[in-house]
Amino acid sequence: MPAAGTSAMADAVADSLHAWHDFYLLIGTASATLVGLLFVAASIGAAYFTTEREAGLRAFLTPTVLHFTAIVVTCLVLMVPSHDRASLCASLLAIAAIGLGYSGTVWLRMRRRGFSATIDLADRIWYVLTPVASYLLMVAAAILLVQGPGGALEVLAGALVLLLLLGIRNAWDMTVWITLHSPSK
Repeated sequence: MPAAGTSAMADAVADSLHAWHDFYLLIGTASATLVGLLFVAASIGAAYFTTEREAGLRAFLTPTVLHFTAIVVTCLVLMVPSHDRASLCASLLAIAAIGLGYSGTVWLRMRRRGFSATIDLADRIWYVLTPVASYLLMVAAAILLVQGPGGALEVLAGALVLLLLLGIRNAWDMTVWITLHSPSK
């Protein structure tokens, strides 16, 4: 039987998550919708995606889909009603670790392919540094969650909004680039 303090902590997490329910529902839905729109954009530019350009696809399109997916997964995790602080903290740390690991992989891939020298600073910031900052905010939220849910959920919201904004910016950047570089029909 759980101790009374443990139950009170679980209730505090549940109450705080309930107050944020609509935010996480909205941002998760927006992300899922944007993943769908990325597939539409990729379909429109399908003629551009050849084996010679596979590295670019992996360096730019795939990370954007992954960041949108991280938002959706985080929001789904937050909707699980049985979370206590420990399970929620562990889930957020796992999502952040995957995101940080993947962001590191993207950077290494860009450097190996020579993209880091040919893409401008704004793209390097939005494709590599901003995702790292977002996932580090998620780690901070998980750490703050140990102390209590109040401030942690605000930091987590900031991380998710930053991921959403970078995804929108990167999706637009790719769409414009593909449109300008696709073969004429």
